[in-house]
Amino acid sequence: MARWAQAHGAAWAGAVRERARAAAVALTAAAAVLPAVAEAQEPQRAEAATAGSLPAVESVGVAPLPGSGLPRDRIPGNPRTLSAPDLARDGRLIGGGLTETLERTSASVTRNDTGGNPFQPDVQIRGFSASPLLGTPQGIAVYQNGVRINEAFGDTVQWDLIPDIAIRDIDVTGSNPLFGLNAVGGAVALRMRTGFDFQGAEIDLSGGSYGRRALGLHAGKQVGNVAAYFAVEGLDDDGYRRFSPSRVRRLYGDLGWQGERATLNLSIGHGSNSLSGNGPAPVELLRQGRREVFTYPDQTRNRLLTLQARGTYALTDALSLQATAYIREFRQRTTNGDLADVEACEDDETAGLLCLDDGPPLLGPGRAPLSAGILGGAPPGAVNRTRTNSTGVGGSAQAVYDAPVFGMPLRAVVGASYDRGNTEFSGTSEFGAITPSRSVTAFGIILDQPDAGIAPVRLRSTNDYVGLYGSATLDVLPRVSATVGGRWNYADIELRDRIGTALNGRHDFSRFNPAAGVTWRFVDSATAYFGYSEANRAPSPAELSCADPLLPCLLGAFFLADPPLRQVVSRTFEAGVRGAVGTERLGLNGRLRWNLGLFRTGLEDDILLVQSDIQGRGFFQNAGDTRRQGIEAGLSWRNDRLAFGLDYALIDATFRTGQRLPSPNNPFADEDGAILVERGDRIPGIPRHRIRFDAEWRPIPPWSLGGNVIYNSGQYLRGDEGNQLGKLDGYALVNLRTSLRVGPGVELYGLVRNLFDKRFASFGTLYELGTAESLGLGLSDPRTVTPGLPRTFFGGVRVVF
Repeated sequence: MARWAQAHGAAWAGAVRERARAAAVALTAAAAVLPAVAEAQEPQRAEAATAGSLPAVESVGVAPLPGSGLPRDRIPGNPRTLSAPDLARDGRLIGGGLTETLERTSASVTRNDTGGNPFQPDVQIRGFSASPLLGTPQGIAVYQNGVRINEAFGDTVQWDLIPDIAIRDIDVTGSNPLFGLNAVGGAVALRMRTGFDFQGAEIDLSGGSYGRRALGLHAGKQVGNVAAYFAVEGLDDDGYRRFSPSRVRRLYGDLGWQGERATLNLSIGHGSNSLSGNGPAPVELLRQGRREVFTYPDQTRNRLLTLQARGTYALTDALSLQATAYIREFRQRTTNGDLADVEACEDDETAGLLCLDDGPPLLGPGRAPLSAGILGGAPPGAVNRTRTNSTGVGGSAQAVYDAPVFGMPLRAVVGASYDRGNTEFSGTSEFGAITPSRSVTAFGIILDQPDAGIAPVRLRSTNDYVGLYGSATLDVLPRVSATVGGRWNYADIELRDRIGTALNGRHDFSRFNPAAGVTWRFVDSATAYFGYSEANRAPSPAELSCADPLLPCLLGAFFLADPPLRQVVSRTFEAGVRGAVGTERLGLNGRLRWNLGLFRTGLEDDILLVQSDIQGRGFFQNAGDTRRQGIEAGLSWRNDRLAFGLDYALIDATFRTGQRLPSPNNPFADEDGAILVERGDRIPGIPRHRIRFDAEWRPIPPWSLGGNVIYNSGQYLRGDEGNQLGKLDGYALVNLRTSLRVGPGVELYGLVRNLFDKRFASFGTLYELGTAESLGLGLSDPRTVTPGLPRTFFGGVRVVF
């Protein structure tokens, strides 16, 4: 491990050093922009001293900025809060982390390995996605310290860039318009550590199966009314599939000042990651070996620098102001090796040349047709490359009032936000040949035939988002609280083609989304709630640039047309009961928590990415109305030595509009390559039933044993919106963990993932069999899936100073 740290430390340090000077200048500028305000701290959430205890949670944020928290029993929904110990319980870097903790602790959350990389999952909450992949409809708003981190170009969420070790706590809520665009299905709000809430130092050193090795370090120090915090993480992983290595480097720092009525914090975040995720492979190929990949390479390089200044000022005991300003620079490079829709020309006039599938001859340098001999008998392939450079700036401010009105307790928040994103996107497809190992060797020939839907693209997009929001919760009776609120969203999106004019366009969307609800604490230990909310999702620049079926784009890569799309509007109802009670009367020293709720979210003009009849290409379109509805139920009990939790979620996700959708790779497609989708057909990629069971036992104070079972039922494949093919099989995974304190501040821990080595897949789609024939693999099944993680072992040591 020492040799690994020495070998990789210099490279990582160089990546940070080159931006250090710019970071310092920008951080100072951000501080100057923010008024001399700082926050009247909301009550700190107590962080448990050991991994086996529960955090004491007093409130849940109802808006992105800190300071907007409400007691849980006054929120007309079913929010969840996770603490830093929840993240550490399964190992932050090697077997836990943010997204796995979300899945382990809530049956409403699941992870789909859409791209095949463990650090870039598609996270679903109530059937809505927060995904790193362009092309996935994004239905979750994600915030870090009050800053929206859905990326400017495609509203994607790059989970790999979030430093797990620096997270203080997390709120996961259902649909709430106060969180702005994309909160149609819910929101995730991350609050990061500062030197005021974390003092001392901790080193986390770990490793395990498939070459996983990781190092995390963070430290905090307070001197008087000034505090500093710093965190760094590094991880290397060879991947459980062939040709799938990953490297993760993350940094986070915070410098804070706290006065009698105010605080001011300046923070910096940096990430530089290289991730290989070779995606789905044909089911017939995976029968030969679960580590197999179809074509490669498939690599994503992410780089992030973010600077933030935030704070509030308490004007009076009842009224406080909060504000934040940020600069966010995101860079992404992707390289994808794929099959090419190219074959030997069949006409006598073009014999000996290469032709695009059912199209004209393939042109090379000087617009000359390419000879079939260039391939040397190898199958045709393509290397698709993209570059995304986004810079985001913005800020938000709010006022919070907390005092009785006419003798009735009132807590109100009003605020405004502005976010601007500028993105330069470019993409090319380079012709090549597929090797015997199914990698793609490029020839240096850029495909440029717009009439066939294949051409380089250079696009500049600018998006301006404005939001005005407010909410008020009034205790109309001693045990009854009523909430009303809403948010007005405005989105202005401008597209400029940097090569021609085909992509030029300007779109604007606006909407006011209301919310209302009531809670009733019918006994001291239980609360009933009912809520209604609306939210909207404006089409992203990526979706608006790829909405023409005649000019499809490479999935997650190219954008070649600009027809209009309508914004998505959600309407959510939810109702339920929840409570917590001590169990001493039953002779058990502990606390029991429970919840039972129903929800229904209907989407109007939902946007889907559908397949084109050109291999690897697709386009976005409004697909009528869809609906997600279901049940959430949970039961947990904990004392000092024993704990268990059981969660169940039913997610019924269906199309509500009958229609024909393009799906040319589906064996049931008609002669036009379309399938019939009827009202009530299930939306692919969303398991209907989910169960989470977690247990932990502490036989002696230094030692803990625990584990969990995660069950997801079957799901339909993408491309089978008509539900005519069989489902992916459901699966249950068993995971174990243990930790042992071997001395003051020293803890050893171990993890086993997928104990029984279950063969499973959490994502599947369809591919074009005709194009794959050139590989000579004898494939006859169009289904392709991403294999799940096999049995793995991890271990580590955590040292606290």
